[in-house]
Amino acid sequence: MSGSGDRLRDEFEACFGGLAAIGRDPAGGWTRLAWTDEDRAARAWFSAEAAARGLPVEQDPAGNLWAWWPGPGQPEEGGVVAVGSHLDTVRRGGAYDGALGVVSGLVAVGELIARGVAPARPVAVVAFADEEGGRFGVPTFGSRLLTGALDPAELLERVDEDGTGVSQALAGAGVNPEALGSDPARVGRLGAFVELHVEQGRGLADLRQPVALATGMWPHGRWRLTLTGEANHAGTTRLPDRRDPMLGLAAAVLAARAAATELGAVATVGRVEVEPNSSNSVPGRVSVWLDARAEHDQTIDWLVTAFQAAVGEAAGRNGLTAELTRESRSPGVEFDTTLTARLQARLRADGLEPPGLPTAAGHDAGALAAAVPTAMLFVRNPTGTSHSPAETADLEDCLAGVRALTAVIEELACR
Repeated sequence: MSGSGDRLRDEFEACFGGLAAIGRDPAGGWTRLAWTDEDRAARAWFSAEAAARGLPVEQDPAGNLWAWWPGPGQPEEGGVVAVGSHLDTVRRGGAYDGALGVVSGLVAVGELIARGVAPARPVAVVAFADEEGGRFGVPTFGSRLLTGALDPAELLERVDEDGTGVSQALAGAGVNPEALGSDPARVGRLGAFVELHVEQGRGLADLRQPVALATGMWPHGRWRLTLTGEANHAGTTRLPDRRDPMLGLAAAVLAARAAATELGAVATVGRVEVEPNSSNSVPGRVSVWLDARAEHDQTIDWLVTAFQAAVGEAAGRNGLTAELTRESRSPGVEFDTTLTARLQARLRADGLEPPGLPTAAGHDAGALAAAVPTAMLFVRNPTGTSHSPAETADLEDCLAGVRALTAVIEELACR
C-alpha cells in the first residue's frame, strides 16, 4: 500500500508541477487567459500528459480537449464517464482553480491503469475551454457551446481589451471559428460527468473535512454598466460644471453592496475601465462590470433592479447617461441526486464521510448538468481564498481528492 501511496504522491506532484510552471505572472499568481500563448502551452501540456498515460486526445468543435481511456468496443449511447475541469485562469489567479480537477483526472486514470484495472466503459478526462471568461467576458464558454446552451453568433463579434476578436483568437489556437458550436452526438454518449474542484470558500475548513460532494450551484450573472459624462481638464473645470462618471461609479459600487446586503446575496464590482484614464483629466466614460449571485434567481432580479435604480438616480444627479447590458446569466443548478448518492455510498465505503455543500461559484459541471447526470467533488481550501495568488490546498487534501476521484471512476466505469 505504501508503494501505491508513494506512486500516487509522485505522480500528482509531477503532474501538478508541470501545469503550475505555465503562466506564472510576474505580478503574482497565474494568468492563463483563453487562447493566449499561456493557454496554448497548457493545452500542449495536457496532450503530453495524456500521451504519457496512453490516452489519445481529440478536440471537439467548441475547442474542448478530450483524453480517452477507451473501453471495450465502441462506446454505447450514454455510456461514457467523463471527469475534468479547465486549464484557464483569471488574471493573477490561483494555481488550483480548474487545474486541480484536470490534474486529478489524469492522475486518477493513470492510477487505475497502473493497478491493472480495465474499464467496462470509456472514460474521458476533459479540459474545457475558457471556463473563466476572463478574456472575452463569456464564462463556461466551451461547456456551454458543447451542450448548445450558448449561441456562437453571440460570441464571434466580441473583442478583448486589446481589440482582438474571438474568431482571430480561436483561429490562432487551432480552433475553426466557422465550425464553432454544439456536439449533440458527443453529449449523448455521456453517462455521467464528475468535476473535482478546489473549494472556493471555507465550508470544508470549518467542517474539518478534506473532501465534499456538491449539492448545487447558485444562479449568477454579469452585467456591464457604461456611464458617460464629459472629459475635461482636472484643474480648470469647476466642480459644478463637471459631468464626472466616476461619481456614478462610486454610486454603483455602494448600490451593489447595499442591495446584496439587504437581499442576502453577493455582488461585486471587480472590473473598471476609465477613459481617457489620465490623472489630470475628468473622465469622459467609465465602464463597470457587476457580478451578482444569490440562492434564488428572483433575488438576482431584485438586486439588479435596485442597482439600476440607484445608478439611474446618481446619473441624473450628475449629468450622466447610464446604460446597463447583461453579458451573461446562468440559472441555479441542482446536481443529480442519484449520481451524488451513489458517489457518497462509494466514498463512505472507502472511509470518507463527505458532507454536502452548495457553491456560489460557476463551474463547467453546472453547464453540463441540464444535459448529463452530473456531480462535483470539492477539495478543502484552508483559507477559502480563490481567484487570488493566495489560493491553496494542502498536498494531503489534494491526494485525498485524487483517491476519491479514482474510486468514483472505478465505481462508474470499471464495474
